[in-house]
Amino acid sequence: MVSINRRRWLTGAAGAGLAAVAGVRASLAEDTPGVTATEIRIGSTTSLSGPVSALGVQARCQEAYFKMLNEQGGITGRQIKYIYYDDAFNPAKTVEQVRRLIESDNVAFLFNMLGTAPNSSVVKYINAAKVPHLFLSVNGDKWGDYKTYPWTMGFAPSARTEAQVFVKYALSQNKNAKFAVLYQNDDLGKDFVAGAKDVLGERFATAAVVASHEVTDPTIDSQIVALRGANPDMLISGTTAKFCAQSIRKIYELGWKPMHFIASGAASISSTIAPVGLDKSQARSRQPMSRTSPTPPGPMIPA
Repeated sequence: MVSINRRRWLTGAAGAGLAAVAGVRASLAEDTPGVTATEIRIGSTTSLSGPVSALGVQARCQEAYFKMLNEQGGITGRQIKYIYYDDAFNPAKTVEQVRRLIESDNVAFLFNMLGTAPNSSVVKYINAAKVPHLFLSVNGDKWGDYKTYPWTMGFAPSARTEAQVFVKYALSQNKNAKFAVLYQNDDLGKDFVAGAKDVLGERFATAAVVASHEVTDPTIDSQIVALRGANPDMLISGTTAKFCAQSIRKIYELGWKPMHFIASGAASISSTIAPVGLDKSQARSRQPMSRTSPTPPGPMIPA
């Protein structure tokens, strides 16, 4: 049985999408922005600088993948021109760069744009312009609202669903567990809080503590110290790579040993865990899993 991971699926989906665009009849292709007899132009924005610049590697990898396709002959003879601009995770810059992609570069579609706030700043404009806005690199319920945003298609699982899975798994290990939720103060982070509330229900008020941070904050050390003071058993870091890495480091420095769940978008060994130090991310838990315990559902670090 062939195993398909998310990265392979995404790159495969990109190729399939390009093939669909390239397959438009020639008479229609002439009227389709970004599609010519020899080229398909696609666009994106990402964070090559700014507070989540670690995630800019996604666009670099996609660029390499499209280069490989071009070297193999492209898509039905058309070369892929992948244009992406740095928005530094600043919504105002995203607006500027997306207008540039659509109005000046005339891209056929937008692909895998990074970030909740950046995508939120342009989603109405993109849908009004009727430009396909595909496979967004974001987590959130609203990206599945096809009635409001028919030209937009998410990719990553909803952060709300992800939090529900984390909490259900944690309760399967300790039915009386107390939770701490560190969350980024935007739609991404708030969905993690909502997911925890969905599962805990009325217990949330007494079984959970939360602390938010802004994406522009230099550190989240004070938030982790405050959460530690409530002595929870489980910690959910519902945030981006930089702050997940900081939470791992601070937990280690405090000698705190919660079962630690991190957002799937930050679950990278090279971008999140290795920079902190693998020794600081070693598996330690208040209640070690038994041999009969179910397999953890997602990114989890019993820290």
